[in-house]
Amino acid sequence: MAKIVLYPSPGIGHIISMVELGKLLLSHSSSSISSITILIPNFPFNVGSYSSYLSSVASSYPSINFHSLPLLLGDPSKYEDMEQIYFETLNSNNPNVLNALKLISQTSPISAFIIDFFCYSALQVSQSLQIPTFFFWASGASVLAFHLNFPVYHKIYTDSYRNLNVLLQIPGLFSVPSSDVVHCMRDRGASYHEFVKMTEILPKSDGFIINTFDSLEVRGVMGLKQGICLPGTKIPPVYCIGPLIANRAEGGERERHKCLSWLDSQPSQSVVYLSFGSRGMFSKEQLWEIAFGLEKSGVRFLWAVRAPPSKDRGDAFLPPPEPDLDLILPDGFLDRTKDRGLVVKSWVPQIGVLGHESLGGFVTHCGWNSVLEAIDAGVPMVAWPLYAEQRFNKILLVEEIGIALPMNESEHGFMSSSEIEKRVKQIISLEGEVVKKRVLDLKCKAKAALNEEGSSRVALKTLVESYSR
Repeated sequence: MAKIVLYPSPGIGHIISMVELGKLLLSHSSSSISSITILIPNFPFNVGSYSSYLSSVASSYPSINFHSLPLLLGDPSKYEDMEQIYFETLNSNNPNVLNALKLISQTSPISAFIIDFFCYSALQVSQSLQIPTFFFWASGASVLAFHLNFPVYHKIYTDSYRNLNVLLQIPGLFSVPSSDVVHCMRDRGASYHEFVKMTEILPKSDGFIINTFDSLEVRGVMGLKQGICLPGTKIPPVYCIGPLIANRAEGGERERHKCLSWLDSQPSQSVVYLSFGSRGMFSKEQLWEIAFGLEKSGVRFLWAVRAPPSKDRGDAFLPPPEPDLDLILPDGFLDRTKDRGLVVKSWVPQIGVLGHESLGGFVTHCGWNSVLEAIDAGVPMVAWPLYAEQRFNKILLVEEIGIALPMNESEHGFMSSSEIEKRVKQIISLEGEVVKKRVLDLKCKAKAALNEEGSSRVALKTLVESYSR
């Protein structure tokens, strides 16, 4: 009987994806897996946002256990960015990870240890115990190919990416402007060096488990499997097992969100949905531009709004307060658009929204989970990246795959109301038909990948066999 241990990074998107992976492993081979233990790093800034989720999973899946690691964090104001906090928290937890692995393996050996890329330093811990270790890549195959080349770029260029104006070539794939690297890597600070170390260690694992499917990223998947994207380096086996989509009913039935009832009253495929993830926040000035763009467009819309970011550095790592819509939106906007728009504070049940008949388009920050959810629902996108690897994802979605229209920002990173008006009108008009046709085709291919003989099911079977020998 196999015993599997999963180790996500603290981000809610990473944790949900890892939990979904655990559920997928159980559903594929429940007779051969005795238990799955998920190590949860104790992280003070967003624990409340996922504690209830973990409780619901534990009650629904008795074979999934959660093991909480100690809180190891000092003053948040000393850190450059959230990524540095992630790395320091996870690196410091290695002794606790070692103790947890030893404890879990007392009754029977651990068959596989699956870790998030932020947890890269734990690879040496598991390898010291001779446990097969796989990296779970919660984003796409193409961005993994890009990251694997960071040590190469690090040797070629000595200046910060912020000061460069070059195209970074991914062999066998496409080029990426140096300005579109992960935001925390643009300067050669602490997070930059952690990313370089992480990307040097990635190929030393027993394999990559990627939340994508073969026909979504044809060149990216091929580049990894054939080693084209990183000449001279042996890339471990690649298992594309996606799309992993969170169970929309997880935690039992809840009261139906008001936005779904509002969507019920809207015409088919007429509404544009705007949402920017758990960390997507805008200045008051940018919120006004979005509001003006939506108002001028005449398009029906559902908009999830978060409060503007605090100017206090310490608050940057805390959940934002509930937004006061009357204070942060233009005077009279809500009243003038009430017949065709709905503004919701902070959160909506996104999978339910994307799957609704009235949805015609999605303005997204290009977070990978949101991208996969849109593909699963067959909803065309407008790409407005904000942080993490999202600028890279925009290139992939717009230029490589063709399932999104670009939202083009000004030289200073500001999005004008005219650009917003233009794109929300395009995505639900005839101009968006090509994008819509392509995303509907990928919706079918995603479903096929998860069928019994589909590429993702075959990859999952191969993965299980690799650690069950």
